Amino acid sequence: MGEEEQRNNGGETKNTTNKYAVACSIIGSIISILMGYDSGVMSGAMLFIKEDLKTNDTQLQVLAGILNVCALVGSLTAGRVSDWVGRRLTISLAACIFLAGSALMGLAPNFATLLVGRCVAGVGVGYALMIAPVYAVEIASAEIRGSLTSLPEICISFGILIGYVANYFLAKLPLVYGWRTMLGLGALPSAVLAVGVLAMPESPRWLVMQGRVEEALAVLRKVCNTEEEADVRLADIKSAAGFVDGDAAPAPRGGGKGVMKEMFLHPTPAVRRILVAALGVHFFQHLTGIEAVVLYSPRIFKAAGIATRNQILAATIGVGVTKTVFIMVAILLVDRVGRRPLYLCSLAGIVASMACLGLGLTVIERSAPHHGAPWAVALAIATVFTFVAAFSIGVGPITWAYSSEVYPLRLRAQGASVGVAINRIMNAGVSMTFVTLYKAITIGGAFFLFAGLAVVAAAFFYFFCPETQGRALEEIEEVFSRGWRARQRQQAPSPSSVELPVPDSKARP
Repeated sequence: MGEEEQRNNGGETKNTTNKYAVACSIIGSIISILMGYDSGVMSGAMLFIKEDLKTNDTQLQVLAGILNVCALVGSLTAGRVSDWVGRRLTISLAACIFLAGSALMGLAPNFATLLVGRCVAGVGVGYALMIAPVYAVEIASAEIRGSLTSLPEICISFGILIGYVANYFLAKLPLVYGWRTMLGLGALPSAVLAVGVLAMPESPRWLVMQGRVEEALAVLRKVCNTEEEADVRLADIKSAAGFVDGDAAPAPRGGGKGVMKEMFLHPTPAVRRILVAALGVHFFQHLTGIEAVVLYSPRIFKAAGIATRNQILAATIGVGVTKTVFIMVAILLVDRVGRRPLYLCSLAGIVASMACLGLGLTVIERSAPHHGAPWAVALAIATVFTFVAAFSIGVGPITWAYSSEVYPLRLRAQGASVGVAINRIMNAGVSMTFVTLYKAITIGGAFFLFAGLAVVAAAFFYFFCPETQGRALEEIEEVFSRGWRARQRQQAPSPSSVELPVPDSKARP
């Protein structure tokens, strides 16, 4: 409760955003730009890879989805690695792995080498997706945690936008160089980040887990506005880490041993509810259809009647701009409005957009070639943008913020690691099957399916994911100690608290 008391008793200075903490979170989240760039640039590069390497649709689906399969390997190992070497070195390692993958893709002479490079980059993506939000959540204070842990998502969106822009301009290069340059450019920022991240401080919570309390206090004094706030946060962290009193430190964790057993074999009721909520939001994120829209937006626009390659690539830039702008809006709102209202409103927009997109594409598909109803073409194109906006204002950033902040300190890194693994499995499942799916049930039918799944996601979040806005990380486990019914009873006013009307003594009997 220390941070909460600090907020209640503190003055204006204590509520000021700490610029150093923001800067550290931004630098730690830059790794996510590389992942976004890869997704964005691949959507356009596939048009040229198919022409240059004479690949078929099945090979392209494998190429699109294999990154996420390999990200599964990276994410499952990243939690243990970050518990062992620290959050900062894990970010540097992720950048090095992505650098190697980008270089392989940029120099690939054939499809097999390209696939290997994509696999290597996928491992780096798995590390990046796990470590960026964990680092941000452990640096930030409760007042700005939602905004800072949403930064990786805006970096992913910014990377997607850069990828779309690169597609548009590099498409003018000769075929043999164009797609290779698109994919190879990711190596340059990776090299800079791998070295630059070493100037960042280590996570104070990881330092406490290693028994390095003095170093943790030194970092907290940089990321907090006052020494008193730093002392309060350190006391909360030490309590969560198992310190018996002010001086007695528990043994260092030794790389997070026993965490998986505690989560999956012998979980407490609170930990069980945390796992359901944190893993569930990752499970549903890609079932809303975002990967289908981002990765296959050129095909969707082509189905909607946009004909030339330049027009298609220009339209995808619009998708990237929309995604980035609305995630910035989400970052401004998440700590003011709360996680639940923003997430549920986002899903309402997704359901409406996907239903309308499915309707528009169904009408176009049943019309004569190049003679689709103008209203259906306009509806299909517009709802691609409304879907991206709705996703980006809630489901996109809140999935990462929420799933990173709900875990107790001892479980956070490896819990986040499992969440990213599930996220990548769902991402790979959608990206590797979307073309087959829409050929089986029509492209309109595919988006009607995504709309139905978004309804299920809304019901899940409503019942299983309590609000975490404004709470210190060390308090959140207490929120999950009660089930949904108990939380509802606690929120409902008790009969004794309801004021009854006082009878008027002058009223007639």
